Amino acid sequence: MKALTAYVDQKNKWNAIFKGEQFEIKTAAGRQRVAQSIDCDLSPENLTCDGELPRAEVNRRYRELTAAAKDLVKLDPSMAQFMYEFG
Repeated sequence: MKALTAYVDQKNKWNAIFKGEQFEIKTAAGRQRVAQSIDCDLSPENLTCDGELPRAEVNRRYRELTAAAKDLVKLDPSMAQFMYEFG
């Protein structure tokens, strides 16, 4: 749960700056929104910043995102259907 909590906290801090939505994992709808956000962040374009990031940074981001996704699937196995890599 550590990776998932870190992911949600990071997203909420950025969203607070821009007055965006706050993520939560207490409800099924909240977990679904987090799953969709992780899936979006794992897309090749977002993961690599359109090929601008060095390979080491891409690997680090991939490890963090997949760890958060695995934590979410452990918490609620039905969330795997909302993520391409885990569905």
